[in-house]
Amino acid sequence: MSVILRSTRNLTPAPGTWLAITGSTPDLLPTNHLTDVARRLEQAFMDSRNDWWALCRRRANDPGSAISHTVTAGSFGSDFGLMLAWTRLVDDLAAATERVLVVCDDPWLFRHLATRQGVQAGAAPALWLAEAKPAFRGWLARIRLAIRLAVSTQAVAPQRAVFTADDTAILVYGHPESDAKGHDTYFGDLMRRLPTLKRVLHTDAPTSVARRLGADGRTASLHAWGHPLFALLRLPWTRWQPRALGPDRAYRWLLRRAAVRENGGGGPAMNRWQQHCQENWLREAKPARVLWPWENHGWERALCRVARQRGIRTIGYQHTVVGPHQLNYAVAANADGVASIPDVVACDGPAYRDELAAWGVPADRLTVAGAFRFRRGGGPRYAEDAPVFVALSAMPEAARAQVAAAHRLAKAGFAVAVKDHPMYPFDRADSAARGASSNMTWTNVPLRDQPALSAVLYSTGTSGLEALLAGIPTVRLLLDDRLAIDVLPRGVAVQTATVDTVAEVFAAGLSRPELVWESILSPVDEEKWRDLAGAGPAAAPPTLAEAIS
Repeated sequence: MSVILRSTRNLTPAPGTWLAITGSTPDLLPTNHLTDVARRLEQAFMDSRNDWWALCRRRANDPGSAISHTVTAGSFGSDFGLMLAWTRLVDDLAAATERVLVVCDDPWLFRHLATRQGVQAGAAPALWLAEAKPAFRGWLARIRLAIRLAVSTQAVAPQRAVFTADDTAILVYGHPESDAKGHDTYFGDLMRRLPTLKRVLHTDAPTSVARRLGADGRTASLHAWGHPLFALLRLPWTRWQPRALGPDRAYRWLLRRAAVRENGGGGPAMNRWQQHCQENWLREAKPARVLWPWENHGWERALCRVARQRGIRTIGYQHTVVGPHQLNYAVAANADGVASIPDVVACDGPAYRDELAAWGVPADRLTVAGAFRFRRGGGPRYAEDAPVFVALSAMPEAARAQVAAAHRLAKAGFAVAVKDHPMYPFDRADSAARGASSNMTWTNVPLRDQPALSAVLYSTGTSGLEALLAGIPTVRLLLDDRLAIDVLPRGVAVQTATVDTVAEVFAAGLSRPELVWESILSPVDEEKWRDLAGAGPAAAPPTLAEAIS
C-alpha cells in the first residue's frame, strides 16, 4: 500500500510525505508536504473531464437532474470535478513506490478513496451529522425561498404588461451596474441603440432591482410569470436525486456527496423556479427572439428546448471569458447534444469562437459579434513603481488565499492594492486576522480605472484577461487544496504562483505580456447585433437636402 488514508482525528505518524485534501488542516511538518500539488491537481482535473462529461450524460434522467450543477458539469456551481481530480491524484500516488499520508476529513470522499486500489484506510469520519445538517438546512431554505418567491410574483405582476407578442428580448441577470437609461452590464448600450428591444430579468434579481430597472417601461421580472402555488407547493420538495447508479456505482459516494451539498440550500429550487418562470414567459409573452448571456447552465438548456418547440429564435451571447476548466460550455456535457444549444452563439471575439468550436458547438451556429464588456485601449498603464493590484475572486476560498498572498507581497516590500469582487465583498475581519502591513491597502477603484499598475495578481475571473490586454504583468494564483478555475482562452500563457511562492515569483521579476487584442476580442459590431435582434440595418443618416427640408 503506497497511500495511507487518515482523517485528522485518526492521524498516524507521517511516513515522510503527506498531503491534505480540501478542508483538512492537519498539524504536520510543513517541509514534508507533497510538492507541486496545485499544478498536479489542475492536471488531474483536466485528465478527468471526459469522466465528468460521460457521467453528466448518464445521469440526465435522474429526478432533478435538470436543476443540478453537477449534471451540467458546472465547475463554478459544483466541485464534483475537483473530487474526480483528487481521486486521480490519489490513484497516481497509490501507483508509485513512495508511501504518502493522505489526510481527508470529507466523509464521502474518504469513503470513496478507501475503495481505490493501493489505499490503506483508517476509520472514516462520521457521516450521519454531515448529511443530517444539510438536509435540515435545505428544507428550511426551500420553505423560506418558496414564501419569498410567492410574494415576489405579486410585487412585480404589473410588469407583465411590458411584453407583447413577437418582441425581441434580452434575458439578463440583475447586475447592480445596469440602469433604466438604456445601459445593461451584459449588453452595453444595445437597448439605447434599439428602442424596441425589451429586457426581462432572471429570477436572481430581487424585486427592488426589478422595480429600479423597470422604471424604463421596457423591463420586466421573470417573477411576474411565476405562479405562487407552484412556489408554495412544489419548491419545498424540489431536490436532485441520483438513482439507479448502474455503471456509476464506483462514484456512489461522490454522487451522494454532490446531492447532499446541492440539496443543502435553496439552489436547486431556485433553478427550478427559473425554469418555471421562463417557460411561462415564453408561452404567454410569445417573444420572437431571446438573447441572453450564455454559459450553458441547466436553465439555459431548458430555455433552448422550450423555445425551439415554440419556434422562438435563441441567441446566446458568450459575454465573458471561457477557459479550459469551464467544462459546462462543452456540448459533451449535454445529454441531447446540440439540441439544447442556442440557434446562434454570438462570441466576444475570434479566440472564443475557436474555443467554443473546440468544445463542440457547430461552426454554423457561431458568429463573432464583439465584446460589450471589454473595451479596446484605455485601462491602466504599466509603471514599475506602481502598486500590485490584487483582484479578489468570487470564490471565498480563492479570495482568502489571495489576501494571504497580498500580505506576503506587502511584507516582502511590494506596494499592494486589494479590490473586492463587485458582487461578493470580502470579510475584512478575516483579512485583518492575517496581519496588517503599511504596504497593503484596499481600493474601490476597478482595474480598468486604475491609473498605473506594476502587476496584477488574480485567481479566477476576468481581471486576468483585462490585465493581459492592458500589457500589465499578470500572475494567476494557484491553490493547493482546490481548483483556481482558469478562464483564459487557449494559447494564452500566464505566470503562476501559490501563496508560498508568490513573493519569490514577484521578486524574480515578471515579464510583460504581448497580447494582440484583435486575436482575442472584437469591437462591437452594431450591424451584426441589429441583425441578431431582428432589427434590420440602421437607417442611413439624412442627406443635406433632407436635413434642410
